[in-house]
Amino acid sequence: MKKPKIFFFTGAGISAESGLQTFRDSKDGLWNNFKIEEVCTPEAWTNNPSLVLDFYNQRRKQCKEANPNLAHELIAKLEEQYQVVVVTQNVDNLHERAGSTNVVHLHGELMKARSTANAKFIYDREEDIVLGDLCEQQSQLRPHIVWFGEGLDNDILDQSIKEAASCAVCVVVGTSLNVYPANSLPHYVPFASQMIIIDPQAYLMDIDEDRHISYLSEKAVDGMQKVYDSLSKI
Repeated sequence: MKKPKIFFFTGAGISAESGLQTFRDSKDGLWNNFKIEEVCTPEAWTNNPSLVLDFYNQRRKQCKEANPNLAHELIAKLEEQYQVVVVTQNVDNLHERAGSTNVVHLHGELMKARSTANAKFIYDREEDIVLGDLCEQQSQLRPHIVWFGEGLDNDILDQSIKEAASCAVCVVVGTSLNVYPANSLPHYVPFASQMIIIDPQAYLMDIDEDRHISYLSEKAVDGMQKVYDSLSKI
């Protein structure tokens, strides 16, 4: 018998509980220390590639020092009973390190680099990227990140839509659903499917007034514990 599919859509809030800074947090978000246009745009790369590389080298180091939290682990553990697909806006690898085996990264991956000349040349990369590091076609390597002003990979977006459209349960964890087109994914979930949103500001979200949604206005770990306890009993 085929296992029911749970579609997890995760954002920065789940990684924040592992100590990784979010960009938009009002107290210690990364945007308080860096301007978007200086480190996270194609123009930034053109104007000052060293600064961009240093920014992401720091993010990569922080990611390696962080550990998956209970929310990541509970999502992975649900694979014992369900077909679990994780589509994440996060660029860290905490889902994979927690044991999730089917993870789709919408906005790229910190632990990878890619060619500036051909986006299809992608390499695993846990060490720093510096000027002079070249791909096999002798073009400079850059972070494998979707910057502001760049479009998502169409194949990845299409795959994510298909996963959302075929799930029995959708759980949104730690995302404000403010970033387009990623925030459109919950709209593809079948109306008959169960939908749960976990976020401290969940009560402010309105995906569809005609859809029944369970809102848990909690941080990722506490909310996922409740979701896990409920789904593991089914």
